[in-house]
Amino acid sequence: MTQTQDNQTEDHLADRKLPGQVVLVLQGGGALGSYQVGVYQALHEAGVEPDWIIGTSIGAINASIIAGNAPENRLSQLEDFWRRMEQKPLWTFPGAWPGFHDTLGYWSTLMRGIPGFFTPNASAHAGLNYPIGADRAGYYLTEALEQTLLELVDFSLVNQCKPRLTVGAAHVCTSEMRYFDSRTSNLGVKHILASGALPPAFPPVRIDGQLYWDGGILSNTPTEAVFEDNPRKDSLVFSVHMWNPTGPEPQTMADVLNRQKDIQYSSRIANHITRQQQAHKLRHIITELASRLPEDVRKSETIKAMAAYGCQTRMHVVRLLSPQLERENHTKDVDFSPSGIQQRWHAGYIHTKRALERKPWEGEFDPLAGVILHEQETSLPLAAE
Repeated sequence: MTQTQDNQTEDHLADRKLPGQVVLVLQGGGALGSYQVGVYQALHEAGVEPDWIIGTSIGAINASIIAGNAPENRLSQLEDFWRRMEQKPLWTFPGAWPGFHDTLGYWSTLMRGIPGFFTPNASAHAGLNYPIGADRAGYYLTEALEQTLLELVDFSLVNQCKPRLTVGAAHVCTSEMRYFDSRTSNLGVKHILASGALPPAFPPVRIDGQLYWDGGILSNTPTEAVFEDNPRKDSLVFSVHMWNPTGPEPQTMADVLNRQKDIQYSSRIANHITRQQQAHKLRHIITELASRLPEDVRKSETIKAMAAYGCQTRMHVVRLLSPQLERENHTKDVDFSPSGIQQRWHAGYIHTKRALERKPWEGEFDPLAGVILHEQETSLPLAAE
């Protein structure tokens, strides 16, 4: 897989003052996750390595590969992983209608799985009520992914927290979101598998006696982990999205399925960001009001307790959104074709380069604003640069 290597950002951001810790937030989305690798490549070339990576599902997989390798090896290991994921059709038919080979690749993936990722689980097709055990209750098994991750990820590096790694998973029995964090506990391959165990395709993963599914079924955009961190810090957050929260009215059943997935997995991110902006503005207001009180009043234990709800941190959120490819449909998250992987990788790279060149976090902002959202420019073409 050849990526644009010769247009590295000359003015490396590492030489400039950034507005806080660098956080990389990666959504779940199967094959769409190659977009995230392009994002990381652009950051890496600009000398901007994340201090903290938060991921769900394929985002957790990409995050673990970044966190589990030295900076100079991260891109090559990511490239190795995605090369293993490539699905080339067993047969080609010259003159076939547009999209035919994509459809063929989709059905090939469903029937055969992907070497190095997942394989069909024959016992799951024996019947809905046939007992197969919770640990194998999925149409595919992921032992191959476990082996792949053990080959590509050094979990001793992950647990050094350079960068910090957080992965989201859903507790099967309580429906509660659980964020496994290398800052508070040792992470292993099971935590990554749990974050990507999307039902009913993949079986849940047992950690400390408890079963977990893919965190995306509860929160596919784990930006909340940044906002709720304790203590909060000034942050530059690159929030990487593969599912589009906005879209046209569906005209066909294929459109319906595609739009339904986008709505479900975009996780109402616009509303979530709006609520966080409101909450953080209130924290800034509390801090400002407390500073205006007489000193003897501020020393009161009651006032101290109230003022503790205040905060002066500021978080710049740079939102990067994967584009819709030509002829893309509801099967896009299993489009592991070499061309699909390459196009999304390239798009992530170009989008992030543009964001780094614009540096939207620089400038004057409302002093009471605690969360500032920066949208990417989507009108520009994605031609090779």
